[in-house]
Formats: sequence, C-alpha cells, structure tokens
Amino acid sequence: MYKRGSSSLFILGMAAFLLFSCHSNTSNQESQNQNTVFKPANIAPFDADSAYAFVQKQVDFGPRIPNTEAHAQCAAWLIAKMKSYCDSVTIQRTKVSTQGNTYDCINIIGHFNPLNNPRILVLAHWDTRPFADAVPATAHEHFDGADDGGSGVADILEIARQLHTKKTTIGVDLLLTDVEDAGVNGNDNSWGLGTQYWSKQAKASGYHAQYGILLDMVGGKGAHFYREGFTRQFAGPQSLMVWNMGNSIGYSDYFRYGDLGGVEITDDHTFVNEIAGIPTMDIIALQGNGDFMPWHHTINDNMKIIDKHTLKAVGQTVLQVLYDNPSY
Repeated sequence: MYKRGSSSLFILGMAAFLLFSCHSNTSNQESQNQNTVFKPANIAPFDADSAYAFVQKQVDFGPRIPNTEAHAQCAAWLIAKMKSYCDSVTIQRTKVSTQGNTYDCINIIGHFNPLNNPRILVLAHWDTRPFADAVPATAHEHFDGADDGGSGVADILEIARQLHTKKTTIGVDLLLTDVEDAGVNGNDNSWGLGTQYWSKQAKASGYHAQYGILLDMVGGKGAHFYREGFTRQFAGPQSLMVWNMGNSIGYSDYFRYGDLGGVEITDDHTFVNEIAGIPTMDIIALQGNGDFMPWHHTINDNMKIIDKHTLKAVGQTVLQVLYDNPSY
C-alpha cells in the first residue's frame, strides 16, 4: 500500500493539532457524537497468544514473496488452516503482472454460513513486498513482513478459529489476498493485484457483503488506528460503528477519532470499494502525522515489533462486530 493525499505543510499543521486532540480522543467534532454504548455478546475472548503464534509461523517460512518456495509453502499451510476452521474454502489461482514481473497469485477465501445474509467481508494480504525499499540502502534486501501482511493474516486465522468454535448468525467471508505489495508508488493499479482480481470476480458473480473490514499492519507496538480518507469516503458509517465498538470494549487508545487531514491510503480496500462496490474500511496503523509506522517496508518489520496487545485490540473488536452485528 502507499500513502497519498494532503500536502506535507497541511499534514505538519495537523500534527500539532492531533497531538492534543487525538491524545484526548474526544475533542474532534465527530467524536462528540460517539455516544453509542455496545453491550458485547458473550463470546470467547480473542486469544492473543494464538494470533502471535500465527504471525511467528508465517515469518518462519521466510518472506512470502510470490514465485518463491516460502510463498508456496505458506500458501499450502494457510489453505490447510482455513479448511480446518471454515465451513468451506474457495481458492483462486491466477497470474498477475506489475513492474515487468509476472507472479503466481493465490487468493484464499474461507466462508462461514455460506447461505446466510447479511454477509460481512474481512480481508488481509498474505504476501510480502519483494524489497525493503523504504530505505534506499536496503532497497534490494528482503524483510520478514511480520506486521505488514503477517499480523492481519494472523488475526483473521484466530477469528476463524473462534468462529469455528461458536458460529455467528450472519455470513462471514474471510479473504486472504495475494500480490498486494509488489506495486510502485504513484501507480494505483500496480498495488492490490490479488484483490483487484477477486473484486472483479465478486462483481461478475453478484457477490455482495454489507461491508468489508481490511486488516493491514495491525500487530505493531504503539499502533494507533485512524480512519483514513478512503475509509471515510466509502465506508464512513460502517467504520464509525467499528471504531465505536473498539472504544466501547476498552480499546480507545488504539481506535482514534482524530482526522488525519485528508491522508488517503491506496490499499486493498480501495479496489473492493471501487470495483466490487462493497463499502470497505482499512484498519491500518498510522502515526499522528499520517505516516506509516517506522518499520513499514524496512528490514525492521520483524517479530521484535509485534505486540500481542495490538493483535488483541483489533482481533477482539472485529470479533465483537461479527457476533453482535450492530447497526450503523
């Protein structure tokens, strides 16, 4: 994924404002209207130890770069895990191209209550960017992708494990999408290639979900989650409901109401919104000035920066939403 949006001067100006307004998490005009108090369903707690182990397992394969042995091995493991938890699993295999390279792409979709409506879509990418190019000196090196890819997948696997234990009344589709992170900044269509493929297939088949929740970089230390521009534009009410849920069950320090001044993230949710027409939000860790976390696309994206508390804050919030299915 990459960031676009407001000018740096505006973002710098907003940063000072956010240091105050986001710290209190209540001074934003919008947050004054956050009076919803949810009474969460009685469900098993999201197991952060299990989610952490799922991150570690992915990292143990090595960087999950498409067309590599690590990628193939991880795909086989993910498919087996999803089949062990979900009511049914769909595998999409195709070839996609970007920056002169062609990649084998494997999307993995787990379904719960496949005949039930409404349906909720939860997704994360499972591939690793082929190069740590956020720092020029390491632009030809690989990185573990513990947070960028690994954490979102881990939370989805733990969500699947919990849904297998206690079913929801609604339909849930868990999408692990491939070849998200091989793009080039400034070229929107070079990103999220697996999601673009899935979105086209979903639209052609008539699939629809009430809304979608993208999990990207949801396991890092000190993470905060703001509603970036495309989330507000395409899934404003739905994302506000999710943020309200996070705040209601004790994760207000993670789910922030502050405005990042128009920062927009081109990520998997962009294509689900624009191609499939499903209002989809991005739960993605951002700094108060709208920048990605310091380890984004660097060799420092490894297990040292993974925090079980962050994994649980996001995973428990999404689980509560799936079980409660609150209105928005």
